[in-house]
Amino acid sequence: YMLPLGNIIRKHSISFHCYADDTQLYLSIKPDETHQLAKLQMCLQDVKTWTTCNFLMLNSDKTEVIVLGPKHLRNALSKDICYIYIYVSLDGIALASSTTVRNLGVIFDQDMSFKSHIKQISRTAFFHLRNIAKIRNILSKNDAEKLVHAFVTSRLDYCNSLLSGCSKKSIKTLQLIQNAAARVLTGTRKRDHISPVLASLHWLPVKSRIEFKILLLTSKALNGQAPSYLKELIIPYYPTRALRSQNAGLLVVPRVSKSRLGARAFSYQAPLLWNQVPVWVQEADTISTFKSRLKTFLFDKAYS
Repeated sequence: YMLPLGNIIRKHSISFHCYADDTQLYLSIKPDETHQLAKLQMCLQDVKTWTTCNFLMLNSDKTEVIVLGPKHLRNALSKDICYIYIYVSLDGIALASSTTVRNLGVIFDQDMSFKSHIKQISRTAFFHLRNIAKIRNILSKNDAEKLVHAFVTSRLDYCNSLLSGCSKKSIKTLQLIQNAAARVLTGTRKRDHISPVLASLHWLPVKSRIEFKILLLTSKALNGQAPSYLKELIIPYYPTRALRSQNAGLLVVPRVSKSRLGARAFSYQAPLLWNQVPVWVQEADTISTFKSRLKTFLFDKAYS
């Protein structure tokens, strides 16, 4: 039923993603290309016309706009686009540009730091941990661990590949949540060292869990089990002359500025991490075998 909507958006040469009940439009421009923003406005007007003709409502209260990019470029852009981009009118209601937006349960900010998202995870996870701690004495360890995974670990793992390359401070905030969960589950005191406890539970640290997700997506992309737009971002490495590395399953690591967001992109993080994985892990013949071997490798790397 929603397929015609894609044709309308393509007509305006705007990138997009469609989900079950959510449509996202993307426009990449430079500060001196504000004229391209007219495409976005025209596209939204056509979408509004299509929804009206099909007895649907384009809810302007649930439509958000966000400008992503370095702060100095955002400031240069905002001076010229406030009348086009910051206030795109739908049904006479202005859409104000937001500093954060929720995208499939993840809070995006303009710097892509995910600080607001991590803060929200921390607040929710500790709320559930306090509730679990209150009833821990009447639960078996197995049942308590199920609760921890359902209410805490699931939140640490959800879309955690987006956090690849985040600051150590941000990762530490999430690690403190996992540490607290392990203490509640095992009754470990605050003064006791937590790494042996995490190892005894066979829990990968947060940083390793993020790497696990990136590498799993990479393996699926290489084996045709991931979306094409991910597969296009990774390129196998073929040396110009006969070398031992030609059969090592390596990927091309693109050159990026590590001081900018490029170092956090999947196109950089995926080959960077993949090239550090042993061949015996890369050559797993099934996804389940790959996941098992990969966890073993990351577990030994984290705790040895």
